[in-house]
Amino acid sequence: MLKRVDQAGAIDAAEESRGWRRARGEAPLSDVHRTISIKGATSTRRLVAFLGPGYLVAVGYMDPGNWATSLAGGSKFGYTLLVVALISNVMAIVLQALCARLAIASGRDLAQACRDAYPRWAAYPLWAAAEIAIIATDIAEVIGTAIGLNLLFGIPLEIGVLLTALDVFLILYLQRMGFRYLEALIITLLGVIAACFAVQIALASPE
Repeated sequence: MLKRVDQAGAIDAAEESRGWRRARGEAPLSDVHRTISIKGATSTRRLVAFLGPGYLVAVGYMDPGNWATSLAGGSKFGYTLLVVALISNVMAIVLQALCARLAIASGRDLAQACRDAYPRWAAYPLWAAAEIAIIATDIAEVIGTAIGLNLLFGIPLEIGVLLTALDVFLILYLQRMGFRYLEALIITLLGVIAACFAVQIALASPE
């Protein structure tokens, strides 16, 4: 018992010496934070093992909702917005690289780093700003899904918003069952989106 206390004290002292106000807590998503076992697997099996996480990262980096926005903007403004798209992608790459360096060097995500590095009077406004940013980025997805359900099935917008909100609980349920189920759902949705885009392009008969 004393040995564990001494180890915890040593960890706290090491964290303080590096500029952190508190020791690192539990890793985020610790229930799914593990290594994929590929021992004795063939090359094809190894590829399949990493396809799921790769698709999840791809969805997080390039949101499928942006595809429709890019197509609509391109059809109206042509190549005028290419500079904006280039700058925004460069900014995204820089931010992704900085987040990766932070996680690799400290073992913390951005939220944990803010919690452990700043006092509470600074951490709480950062948390509030992050929540507002999340709401601002997701509200378009929620409203867009509700409009899509209304156009396809005639579902009222209010009920469509509620159905869209229930997606969160579906994701949490699949995550508890196992991360592979969540990966399968994301890959299926991406396949449906790709098929819809292919059909629309074929119907449009581009020259």
